[in-house]
Amino acid sequence: MFQRPFPLLLRLSPGLAFFQISFVAFITATEMPQLHRHEEEKFFLNVRGQREALPSIQDSPTKQLSVVVPSYNEEKRLPVMMDEALGYLEDRQKQDPTFTYEVIIVDDGSKDQTSKVAFKYCQKYGSDKVRVITLVKNRGKGGAIRMGVFSSRGKKILMADADGATKFPDIEKLEKGLNDLQPWPDQMAIACGSRAHLEKESIAQRSYFRTLLMYGFHFLVWFLCVKGIRDTQCGFKLLTREAASRTFSSLHIERWAFDVELLYIAQFFKIPIAEIAVNWTEIEGSKLVPFWSWLQMGKDLLFIRLRYLTGAWRLEQTRKMN
Repeated sequence: MFQRPFPLLLRLSPGLAFFQISFVAFITATEMPQLHRHEEEKFFLNVRGQREALPSIQDSPTKQLSVVVPSYNEEKRLPVMMDEALGYLEDRQKQDPTFTYEVIIVDDGSKDQTSKVAFKYCQKYGSDKVRVITLVKNRGKGGAIRMGVFSSRGKKILMADADGATKFPDIEKLEKGLNDLQPWPDQMAIACGSRAHLEKESIAQRSYFRTLLMYGFHFLVWFLCVKGIRDTQCGFKLLTREAASRTFSSLHIERWAFDVELLYIAQFFKIPIAEIAVNWTEIEGSKLVPFWSWLQMGKDLLFIRLRYLTGAWRLEQTRKMN
């Protein structure tokens, strides 16, 4: 008796779809972005407006802390964050004269006066403490942070968002979390700020649709990429210099999902990670458009996993720690 082919096709279709998506992920994979700098991006301006060459992550550290602030069209929100951060850092230095720091604002191709606003802090505090890197074109948040990290001088490097959503003094919580991970293998460790403890409160304020998107994203992060970290997207992360060099040197994603790949790379290299609860307030002016941004990040998560799975992207096995 003739058997209809439809049940067989239905059984084959999930596997066929997976193969097709994997194939698309493989052939559309781009090589790891090289740190290409336009000529203007190789320098920063000192307080006199003169150009000075930026340092390299490969240089020996000369500061205890580098703070990297990615900024895109942040002329309005940046001053609030900078006032709080520099107020804290200056007070800390007065209490402990051995404490040294720098703040690096990376203007990610802004169309407003972000660089001009940021440079006022350079003029006020000096270019040894505050530096502005102005990118010729927009690279994305991950790309901007990467540029700042690779131009930093700190033994520890803090990523901090320009909106000031996380209270800056919470850096002390991250520092404690980092210290609790010692001994650090190859001097590498990461402390991630987390808003997971605020999840119930945020659900009460969100629509059912946004809550569904949030849970869907968290599931995809756990299922595809990163295990054991409840909040991968908080922009407040502290890394040792060695961990920052290792992870950002292997990074492919330069836009919103870069945090997930960064932690995926860290877990691959068995870099210890602490997740630390921080104070966080939602600030108006977010660049994310809820539905389309979540959709884009969901696609990025799937492609991150498939590109590593198919070998389109590779992490050097010889550098993986035992």
